[in-house]
Amino acid sequence: MTSDAITQAWPDLSSPLLGPTAETLQLWTQIVGKVRLARTPWLNHSWHTTLHVSARGLATSLIPHDGVSFDLEFDLVVGELVIRVSDGGERRIELTSCSPADFHTGVMDALAGLGVATTIVARPNEMAEATPFPQDTRRRDYDADVARDYWRALVQVDQVLNRFRSRFLGKCSPVHLFWGGFDMAVTRFSGRPAPLHPGGIPHLPDDITREAYSHEVSSAGFWPGGGGVEGPCFYAYAYPTPEGFASAAVAPAQARFDPALGEFLLPYEAVRTAPDPDAALLSFLQTTYEAAADLAGWDRAALECEEGLPRRPRRV
Repeated sequence: MTSDAITQAWPDLSSPLLGPTAETLQLWTQIVGKVRLARTPWLNHSWHTTLHVSARGLATSLIPHDGVSFDLEFDLVVGELVIRVSDGGERRIELTSCSPADFHTGVMDALAGLGVATTIVARPNEMAEATPFPQDTRRRDYDADVARDYWRALVQVDQVLNRFRSRFLGKCSPVHLFWGGFDMAVTRFSGRPAPLHPGGIPHLPDDITREAYSHEVSSAGFWPGGGGVEGPCFYAYAYPTPEGFASAAVAPAQARFDPALGEFLLPYEAVRTAPDPDAALLSFLQTTYEAAADLAGWDRAALECEEGLPRRPRRV
């Protein structure tokens, strides 16, 4: 791939509008994610609540409702939330600067009009401000071009995280976006139970956090930044954190351990501007995982495999 093609594939996310746009998207995805949460059977580690990168933006999977199913997709190409029902019904809501209250009303009204009315817990999770959606009338800024660029970045991240995921035979999560923290993640499991998590995540019940971290993990992902972290970045952490993890040698050179977060961070810009962004990100994912697994004594020989290739079954 030429340098121009790489630049086009990995978009520039330095716009000052990214922060406000990402916060608005986070609020919107929480409303949509809570619709999925309300109607989908609970899966381990809250995997039933997440969104996935699609060819148009961010989407739920099918959500059951009596004799039909429906899905919701943020079509960031045209700037609409699309709600589709398996009986042929469809509604579209324009994505534009508005208040969470207006967006919440629009989604709830559209679902009711399609015959799939759903009641959600209408309060944000994992955000510093937790004003219930119907009462949050402050207009939030949204830039469609910035949102589209962020989605284009997620498309690239999704490809690399799925390559990394294919290197693991043990239990591993899908590559998915958690709307609580608005981070895209993939999580590997050692197979061993973990100590009870202390909880304490803002506006998130401790029983959900403890179920999510019931087993030992090495997790990595991508986040637009905020909360003291400037700009979009990749992250990697382990739970429980093994002794020596913070001082482990990881790659590339721009990666650093953040003591406040207890995670390794790698700026998106360092990956975007690397000669081979995919290789740079894979090196971060692999070296942080190896540090976590080695220091915690994972059975790597039993858990790992060579990277998956199209149309080639695993060697047995």
